Amino acid sequence: MVKMLNCCQLGNSDRSANAKGDRRFFRATVSPIFLTALCLTTTCATNAQESPKTIKSIPRLTSQSPASPLTSVAFSGNQVSLNGRILPGTWLQRPGKSGQITTHLSDGTFRQLMGVNFLNSSNWARQPIQWFSSVTKPVVLATRLLGAYRYLDITNFAQTAGWQIQVSGNTLVIATPKAQVTNIIQSQQPSDASVTPLQQARILVDLDRPTPWQVTEGLAIAKPQTPSSDSNTLTPKSTVPPNREWTVTLDGIADPVLIERYTPQLPPAPPTLLQNLLKQLSPAPALAPAPEPLIQHVEVVKNQTIISLSVPFGLSPQVSTVANPNRLIIDIRPDPLEERDITWAPGLRWRQHYVNLGTDRFPVVWLEVNPRKFGLTLKPMWASPNGLAGTATLIQTAQRYLAVAGINGGYFNRNNRLPLGAIRRDSQWLSGPILNRGAIAWNDSGQFYFGRLTLEETLITANNQRLPILFLNSGYVQSGIARYTPAWGLTYTPLTDNEIILVVQKDQITEQLPGDKVGGMAVPIPQDGYLLTLRANAASAASQLPIGSAVSISSVTAPADFSRYPQIIGAGPLLVQNRQIVLDAKGEKFSNAFIAEKAIRSGICTTATGTLMITATHNRVGGYGPNLAEHAQLMQLMGCVDALNLDGGSSTSLYLGGQLLDRSPSTAARVHNGIGIFLQPR
Repeated sequence: MVKMLNCCQLGNSDRSANAKGDRRFFRATVSPIFLTALCLTTTCATNAQESPKTIKSIPRLTSQSPASPLTSVAFSGNQVSLNGRILPGTWLQRPGKSGQITTHLSDGTFRQLMGVNFLNSSNWARQPIQWFSSVTKPVVLATRLLGAYRYLDITNFAQTAGWQIQVSGNTLVIATPKAQVTNIIQSQQPSDASVTPLQQARILVDLDRPTPWQVTEGLAIAKPQTPSSDSNTLTPKSTVPPNREWTVTLDGIADPVLIERYTPQLPPAPPTLLQNLLKQLSPAPALAPAPEPLIQHVEVVKNQTIISLSVPFGLSPQVSTVANPNRLIIDIRPDPLEERDITWAPGLRWRQHYVNLGTDRFPVVWLEVNPRKFGLTLKPMWASPNGLAGTATLIQTAQRYLAVAGINGGYFNRNNRLPLGAIRRDSQWLSGPILNRGAIAWNDSGQFYFGRLTLEETLITANNQRLPILFLNSGYVQSGIARYTPAWGLTYTPLTDNEIILVVQKDQITEQLPGDKVGGMAVPIPQDGYLLTLRANAASAASQLPIGSAVSISSVTAPADFSRYPQIIGAGPLLVQNRQIVLDAKGEKFSNAFIAEKAIRSGICTTATGTLMITATHNRVGGYGPNLAEHAQLMQLMGCVDALNLDGGSSTSLYLGGQLLDRSPSTAARVHNGIGIFLQPR
């Protein structure tokens, strides 16, 4: 993630299995596929739209269903048992023709748990797929929008593939035919990065039948340092970025010969020499390190074959399948992104392509949204249901709000998980802007406004004394007066030492409290008022605000146009305005390191046709992601009239229908807030 007070830690949520309940069976005959991230957490209907009774003023999104009601659904659930493994994934069964029950998987579940490749489509109601089959004559599945998901009718596909399917409570139980991994062939070893440029490699995995598979991105592989023979000589640090671990997992058992072939041999023990003898010998010429084997090892665990890879920096696996023979093809290449153009719902289009900037090629994944299409709305959303403190994965937040799509939003403090920028929803400020940074505002009519935003709040006393309020519900802490409303949460805990806290109820100061130390006594926030915290030099203003004083607040935005829009998310810096690059990261108080850093980036923009685009730009082919100047140029090249940089790095997450489109969920950090896209009932 971009280095700043905006980061977060990784996190996943587990959902326990519910094995009890009604059972309904139907048989089929297929072999599924397993893909990258087992991270389709489900629609958390239990608290997605519930508002705690004690926090009435915090706005909540109500459940939004894009299509026909659930009355036509016979069974539904939020987890899948695939060959005995319980995994998150939404599904439903409906009565079909002649009383037949049809089975539907959300497309995110189908792609991620079965490894199915989605092909380009301009019709949201029909999705062509490829899975150990022909690309030129693909299978086409009917789709259905329901709740926050698009479901694919897999009934005939499953019958053809030989799957056995049954329902157990909220779990769809899928069993696929047993498969054998008959051969694993590596066609080429990658070259030593310190000698020649890295070359592509290909791994062929032969199977006796199609079977589920998944690819998972792991952590960077730390190389052990080889100590120097001279204790007085420091071992030089490697300048080559470390390899990254990837695993390919298949539902099938590999032949023992393959396991033995790819079982690493223990290196021979180095000869022991006396140190004084070593010092007498002439230093041996430095030997180039042996190239790291691409296939580290192969093992069988619980009827699954796991192939562990060590992939050099700048390369990633691109996986495809073919039939006759049934084969998994793993290409290790610098440009693994598969270009895609899929109309996912009316007014919502998923695209991913390489965008050229000079001699560099950047992989960009984005969603195009027609905000004037009936039923599509955008809203800010944030992690915690009980206030503003907290972080969660974008998947968790999007599913709690029942969003069909979304992207991470603005910055936050990684330590206390508090917002560092503007959040306004339905005309209510949740958190105020900071440092005159870039922001996007919009309304439900499909109108957008981009600019650098300041909120000017003033505390006005009965004798017309006016005191500036510098921050509203913000984790950005400076000397001055800050205000905290019930949107912050039930209580406020001091963020600096020796604050003076004023309790305001019904426009009257009712208490003055000493804040003591950071993290000290939690002060309740009145539901009919707010708290004022006087920090550092502003503490002297307490004598001018005695208990019983009547106060009011005036609030205006600069520019004033921002006040006309009910929804606002702040981030920054502002990249493009009126088709011109207006990047001024220094003016928005970003650090030099942040400005120059090459990192993964999130962005949001509007085009000349009024289309909204939310974008995720990852590492350029053979290198790192764009710096801010390059990000501005990329957005301009993509046709953006106005564009804003959002929080980036590991925060960058682009969500659609239960999955992340741009990255493995294991590499995505927890974020504070985001922008959700919702489908209203038609």
